[in-house]
Amino acid sequence: MTHSTSYSEICILRLSAIGDVCHAVSAVQAIQKAHPKAKITWVIGKIEAMLLADLPGVEFVVFDKKQGKQAYKQLKQVFKGRQFDVLLHMQVALRANLAARCIPAKIKVGFDWARAKELHSLFINKRIAPQAEAHVLEGFKGFASAIGVPDYQPSWQMPITEQHQQAADRLLGEERLAGRIFVISPAASKKERNWLPERYAALADYAHNQGFSVVITGGPTPLEETLAEQIISHSKTPILNLVGKTQLKELLCVLKRASLVLAPDTGPAHMAVTVGTPVIGLYAHSNPKRTGPYLYQDYVVEVYHQNLVKQTGKTAEQLPWGTRVKGADLMTQISVEDVTLMFDLVVLKEQLK
Repeated sequence: MTHSTSYSEICILRLSAIGDVCHAVSAVQAIQKAHPKAKITWVIGKIEAMLLADLPGVEFVVFDKKQGKQAYKQLKQVFKGRQFDVLLHMQVALRANLAARCIPAKIKVGFDWARAKELHSLFINKRIAPQAEAHVLEGFKGFASAIGVPDYQPSWQMPITEQHQQAADRLLGEERLAGRIFVISPAASKKERNWLPERYAALADYAHNQGFSVVITGGPTPLEETLAEQIISHSKTPILNLVGKTQLKELLCVLKRASLVLAPDTGPAHMAVTVGTPVIGLYAHSNPKRTGPYLYQDYVVEVYHQNLVKQTGKTAEQLPWGTRVKGADLMTQISVEDVTLMFDLVVLKEQLK
């Protein structure tokens, strides 16, 4: 497929998760530039659709996994009588593979052999080019490339309005908006990927002493609410707790106002990247070169590589790309000193810009 091919209907399939759909936006927007006449339809998960609603030039079809079999039936119904020139099938999970069956397209582009799993290969008839040791975002670039999009620097125009920004600013309050804001987004989807509350608190205190206002963000889950309370109880600093108080677009606007974000392996780290806010990422279980904050790889504090060698006797380069490390207490190996040093480095570097 070359750039000379013209497309009138392109379907994107990427259901989840927040971080991944953030990576996918940069590919979709590059496709729009290269194929301005093409109509783009994106099959996406319910939560993810809330973040990306009103993305210019994209029709969203929401796939709600909670509906089970009904979700597939609805997808078939929605696409009845339609035919896409191409489906970009950007997710290897079985649920996504089954969804791909319900999407009528002549060409179904999927991952290369090395990244295809969960029977992905049965649901596609074309593959993206193999990439060695690629970040998730670079994998999505491969899909753009497969339909003739020239190489591009990832950029994002996220669908936030003045109203979303005003709502976020009201939550932040005027005194915080007047200065530098340090956002801690402490919770990952799995508890073992979270850093310790007392260590987040130590960073909150450190940032406060450097003249930052400190804000904690997160979703309305008991795990996130408890973690925020624990951090606040260990801290000597006034912290604004916005956990459970923001819609996703408002959270994006809070992250946009931040000077710096601290987060483990979690969606908001990638949300911050889309609005140009530097992120210190904390990683132990997955390879940050594959899943870290894309534009801020140099700011990652990680113990992934040492644990991988300890557990397998091999380096990341010698193992299947993206091999995970197991263990409930790996994040305890990241010290307050390591993160404080990185904090100082980032503040210095970002001030020089």
